[in-house]
Amino acid sequence: MQEPATVRVSGFAGLPAVLRSLGVDPAEVLAEVGVELSLFDDPDNLIGYAARGRLIRHCVARTGCPHLGLLVGQQGQLRDLGLVGLLAKYSPDVGAALHCLVRHFHLHARGATVSMAVKGDVTTLTYDIQLPHTEATDQLGDGAAAMLFNIMRSLCGAHWVPSEVLLAHRRPADDGVYRRVFQSPLGFDAECNGLKFPAYWLDHPLPAADPDLSRLLHKQIDAMESRSDSFPDQVRSVLRSALLTRHARADQVAALFSMHSRTLSRRLEACGTSYQALLDESRFEIARQMLENTALEVGQIARALDYADASAFTRAFRRWSGTTPGQWRAARVSRPAR
Repeated sequence: MQEPATVRVSGFAGLPAVLRSLGVDPAEVLAEVGVELSLFDDPDNLIGYAARGRLIRHCVARTGCPHLGLLVGQQGQLRDLGLVGLLAKYSPDVGAALHCLVRHFHLHARGATVSMAVKGDVTTLTYDIQLPHTEATDQLGDGAAAMLFNIMRSLCGAHWVPSEVLLAHRRPADDGVYRRVFQSPLGFDAECNGLKFPAYWLDHPLPAADPDLSRLLHKQIDAMESRSDSFPDQVRSVLRSALLTRHARADQVAALFSMHSRTLSRRLEACGTSYQALLDESRFEIARQMLENTALEVGQIARALDYADASAFTRAFRRWSGTTPGQWRAARVSRPAR
């Protein structure tokens, strides 16, 4: 059975302060969705990932602030990732720190992953929401991009800037707050949320590197890792990134787990599912997020999901949802603004 998707409240601990800055009482607003303000007293407290999405959506509606997620994410720091953040901080260089973040991010949040890809001299660091039907994905994505930006500055220096900030939603009518926060080129309507930067930064040494402390932290994290995800969950955790990087064939995903594709299929069947079912689940979730949050054309979304053409994607989407991508998007974007 799939484990509940949860996230430590430290990842959005700045929410009460942001609500106060926008002129509303955080205790009152949180209570309206059944959340007590005391939840934020302990950074290790957990909240359901879906519940966090509903909470953020409600806060956007109550404050009328369309970039609330960005403001909350702007408060996030490496230290908010707990043991994972400490291990990154005491790593020898930026590359090792980011590999640590990618490998162990699930200890901070289940329901999302951090991925890193290096192509030529460009590194792309992304945050991907895995949980189907999550609300406020645009707000959560903005917050994640802002937190990744702060993490990179903590590793590379206060004046570090990315080559581009990737934001998986439409460009707002006023993007001034985004320009002020990131001070970098902005890529709206992106396939994912994250940052692009020169690959040479991966070799940047970290001043706090401490091999002895790193070994101790590794031992603690290894103990936490012993409570591993189910195998279908592990496959889900890599499928989104695999899809968006065009590496989602069964043999390619199986190779990530050091096994043959037939072994991958057998293990998934033993868990009551199949590779194709998980692939369709991931494609459907990504498609819904892109249709709702971005202005990408259906053909562009089809290519992003590795379909031969728009008609093949449309047939699949109709099978999943009972309607076409265009009709689904029209029904969503015609709803009152949240």
